[in-house]
Amino acid sequence: MNERIETQREAEQVREPVVEARKLAQKLGLDPYPVKYWIVDYDEMNELIAYDGFQERYPHWRWGMKYDRQQKQGQFGGGKAFEIVINDDPAHAFLQQSNSLADQKAVITHVEAHSDFFANNRWYRMFADDLDAAALLSRHADRVRRIMADPEIDREEVEKWIDNVLCLQDNIDQHQAFKRQDRDRDEEHETDELADQLEDMNLSDEVRDEVFDDEWLEAQQEKQAGTLEEPEKDILAYLRNHGHAYDPEEGKAVEMEEWQTEILEMLRTESYYFAAQKTTKVMNEGWAAYWESMMMGEECFAGADEFIEYADHQARVLGSPGLNPYKLGKQLWEYIENTENRREVVRKLLRVKGITWRNFHDVVDFDRVADLIEPDPALETITSEMLSDLESLPSETVDAGALERAKEGEIDVDAHPWKVLTYEGLAERHFSLCKLQNQGFLEAIPQADLEQYARYMMDDERYESVEEAMADVEYTAGWDRMYEVRSSHNDVTFLDGFLTKEFVVDNDYFTYEFSRTTGDYRVTSTEYEDVKKKLMLQFTNFGKPTMAVYDGNYDNKSELLLGHHYNGVMLDLDQATRTLERIYDLWGHPVNLKTIVKEIDERDAEIARRRDREPEPEEQGKLIRYDGDEFEMRDLPWSEVEDIAATDVDYNTKPDEWLA
Repeated sequence: MNERIETQREAEQVREPVVEARKLAQKLGLDPYPVKYWIVDYDEMNELIAYDGFQERYPHWRWGMKYDRQQKQGQFGGGKAFEIVINDDPAHAFLQQSNSLADQKAVITHVEAHSDFFANNRWYRMFADDLDAAALLSRHADRVRRIMADPEIDREEVEKWIDNVLCLQDNIDQHQAFKRQDRDRDEEHETDELADQLEDMNLSDEVRDEVFDDEWLEAQQEKQAGTLEEPEKDILAYLRNHGHAYDPEEGKAVEMEEWQTEILEMLRTESYYFAAQKTTKVMNEGWAAYWESMMMGEECFAGADEFIEYADHQARVLGSPGLNPYKLGKQLWEYIENTENRREVVRKLLRVKGITWRNFHDVVDFDRVADLIEPDPALETITSEMLSDLESLPSETVDAGALERAKEGEIDVDAHPWKVLTYEGLAERHFSLCKLQNQGFLEAIPQADLEQYARYMMDDERYESVEEAMADVEYTAGWDRMYEVRSSHNDVTFLDGFLTKEFVVDNDYFTYEFSRTTGDYRVTSTEYEDVKKKLMLQFTNFGKPTMAVYDGNYDNKSELLLGHHYNGVMLDLDQATRTLERIYDLWGHPVNLKTIVKEIDERDAEIARRRDREPEPEEQGKLIRYDGDEFEMRDLPWSEVEDIAATDVDYNTKPDEWLA
């Protein structure tokens, strides 16, 4: 009872911030799903984290492992879970009861931005137009529990089957819209196709039954399954449609049981649901961090007595070690905003008589421009005593109805000045080029950008003066561009499109690698191309190896051939062999994997160490085969691995189809 009273008290405390945060988010142009907020205690929060944010998942040992790890991190690692929000319509967010009000406000503003990203990013729409993820995962959990409770089914076999599928959970085609698989329909199609071929032969029933027995017909279907025009990236779908279960008692492949195909397809479905979150981690977390900072800090959603605590909260999040998606994402969003705002100002300046891309840096008075683009003083300082100053502003910047209510005392404008402004007014109020940390960004524009902006500019003498040009600046340019990018990109295209040399230099990014010579990690490059390549490799296919099915009837023996899309990074061969053991149980026949490894001659390595340089490896094709008992590894000629070898495009991880 005491816990319930405490939860209700906390819920009442955050009720107003929830309502006001939604209003502020919408004023700033965000368009989030409705969000349901839940108050949970410390243990419940850890349980939710273990369940990937959901309250119910299928029975499996990994949830307990994740719970134990999260609990120990909180107790001994100094880590703290501030919130969980899940992609659903409505979205669900969980607030930890022990958080301070400042932390709760930060979480709420962060969640509103996440919910906007869920609702408007195209990669989230690839799973389903109408979301009810909580119900979907609950149905899966209930179905797996019923399977495990079936006395005819061995629970340990179910758990092992789940383990087998989970080792391939990221081997889907995350760049294609989710499609449910129907194995029966696919197999009927294959059978009908084969029947049509036999019909064309005009054979009698007696001859057909005598010559084409069941085993032959099954073998022909397997041959058809092995015919692939293009490598199949959705390995789970391929195994669902063509795989068999290996029966150790019979010592051979057998048809999957109904429960096995059900579980495979359920876990595949869940992989597609979670794929969008994995492919947009930097964008999504950066987006939420940006708008949280805007609301809490710049619009003072954190009260005067809460700001220091909030600033410490965000500093810890952005200062986390390693590759930090919050920091990288926020910096990139700010760079997009600054770059677009600079483009807007520069394009106006290039239309002033006497200013060209060639003389731009010589004739433009950047201090004067900075003064001219400063927000109107009436927008910067809004108080109840200065409301009349807003009446002289352009109508598109002020919410006339809200202004009247503020005059009548219905709106506390001292606490919430944003309520009397429009999206356009807020954009001017927070124009990024006027912020202290961005001073000099306008002047730092590269000459190549100036030339590009001016190349197709026809009306290059539209304005008589700089003052006239700056009066025509669209203050919403940066935010408008951010919303466009938010709608269409994932992390790979985001990094490819906006991680520029200017960004890398300004933010001091560098690459580091393990040195075979010294036996430790060293900074290897500060060059823009190297930093970009390294980052993109970490976000391609969730940062995991890209695999595909290349043949379902390899060597005409019903064996499976997988190919590793080699992009310059070797597979962990120990982990690869353990994975092949799992795949064998899903295929029922021997499994092969072709890849490329880097081999270093010991003599070359020793010479390199003496000269304090890295040895040059040689790339060699390899085939790893597992037959259920033992592994075999042999060299492959380059002609057999050429189709998986990296090209210049692959190294940049920019296949054309990703950017279509």
